Amino acid sequence: MAQKPSIPKGTRDFGPVEMAKRNYIFNTIREVYARYGFQQIETPAMETLQTLMGKYGEEGDKLLFKILNSGDYLKKISDEELLARQPIHLATLLAEKGLRYDLTVPFARYVVQHREELQLPFKRYQIQPVWRADRPQKGRYREFYQCDADVVGSDSLLNEVELIQIIDTVFTKFGIRVQIKINNRKILTGIAELIDEAERITDITVAIDKIEKIGVEKVIEELQALGISDSAINKLRPILMLTGSNEEKLETMEGLLQVSEIGKKGLDETRFILDTLKAVGLKNEVQLDLSLARGLNYYTGAIFEVKALDTPMGSITGGGRYDNLTGIFGMRG
Repeated sequence: MAQKPSIPKGTRDFGPVEMAKRNYIFNTIREVYARYGFQQIETPAMETLQTLMGKYGEEGDKLLFKILNSGDYLKKISDEELLARQPIHLATLLAEKGLRYDLTVPFARYVVQHREELQLPFKRYQIQPVWRADRPQKGRYREFYQCDADVVGSDSLLNEVELIQIIDTVFTKFGIRVQIKINNRKILTGIAELIDEAERITDITVAIDKIEKIGVEKVIEELQALGISDSAINKLRPILMLTGSNEEKLETMEGLLQVSEIGKKGLDETRFILDTLKAVGLKNEVQLDLSLARGLNYYTGAIFEVKALDTPMGSITGGGRYDNLTGIFGMRG
């Protein structure tokens, strides 16, 4: 008897009903992006590993799907190298390409490669699938779509304001009540300086990014396991548990981060964004969340995530400012 066919774990088939719903969602998002002046591009499903590796941090690099070289992919590998069983070294010899992990790094590569054709500032949107070698579980797939909007060639904080307006408009159109959480990587850097652990900023942000999933105490345990000192954790704990209005949180942090120039800059940027959004008037709440970290290494300023209020699920939108990403491809700023 023939074996029943199947698909890889973490992937899905979409029938006519799901496709109709998904097309409605994508078309609504496209319409809002276009209204705000964003133009559509597409990039290949695969990129060179040179483009992808080292952009997402150690955790992200582990989740890249690598594509075996064509033909006799073992010809460049000696028996000694095979017997040594060093996965990272072997991967560099076996694979030169990988499936894209997100749409952001390919966009940075696109901007550098097509710089002469682009009029800056350039506002682009992209709706395409991405792939991550993650452990499949409820709500987490190995193949899924992202609907990205990015601006390149402008350092104005009005870009953040506009992107949050887009989020507010899209979910209002869908009739979904959301909370838009905002923070700033400069504030997080200031907090790392405040607790005398400036060199461990990556470890700290990767850990506190899990607060929503595992809670403050588990994050504290993880930080202790990483060797963060008890004195640093005692200073960090009240910040992670800080409550009150956005204004109250800003005032508290302004008092704490007087010693950190980068922290104060992050607070100034956040205050500008929040004050401007207040003047614009949104349908959904914007909340300053000092535990919001977003794990990717490339963020340099404002970061945000969106939670649905009436349905228990993870973040449904996220992003932030990444001022230096094109620099890794030879185009500064």
